[in-house]
Amino acid sequence: QLELITPFQLYFNPELIFKHFQVWRLITNYLFFGPVGFNFLFNMIFLYRYCRMLEEGSFRGRTADFVFMFLFGGLLMTLFGLFVNLVFLGQAFTIMLVYVWSRRNPYVRMNFFGLIFQAPFLPWVLMGFSLLLGNSIIVDLLGIAVGHIYFFLEDVFPNQRGGGRLLRTPSVLKAIFDIPEDDPNYNPLPEERPGGFAWGEGQRLGG
Repeated sequence: QLELITPFQLYFNPELIFKHFQVWRLITNYLFFGPVGFNFLFNMIFLYRYCRMLEEGSFRGRTADFVFMFLFGGLLMTLFGLFVNLVFLGQAFTIMLVYVWSRRNPYVRMNFFGLIFQAPFLPWVLMGFSLLLGNSIIVDLLGIAVGHIYFFLEDVFPNQRGGGRLLRTPSVLKAIFDIPEDDPNYNPLPEERPGGFAWGEGQRLGG
């Protein structure tokens, strides 16, 4: 908005990335949502709302898994972006978060501009709304597809007969983001106990 940089320096371009080594485009294309306006505010509200609800809900206490979902979704979208003509993937990432939340909360009733429906229909309602605004639905379809792949591999396939968990959060992410559990057998030093040293807990005389 300050025109310090232009969208042409941020958009997803495989040729510039792999031939001219402008690798920052792999990240910056997720960070641009267009000029400030209705579409920009719409994306910001949904990104904040559903990112927060996922973090405080199904990913509560699982920060590393939450980050891994971001990385997995971003990687898939980047791979798909090689075959479709999309220059910014931020909106697709927002739809992915909405899709995952909606499938994990199937009984929540939604109200979108007076339209009442169950949460799993929310991504499709947003896609229809985007179509009414004259936007391309390819971005929404990409977000829905990536969100479904993650949901299937994480929530559906492991619970099927013969299934298993294919997505495993790398231990390096757990070491960085997850708080280690307290050892139940750990005996804290006197200065680590509540109140510090037990100055008044001496032995009784003649004890």
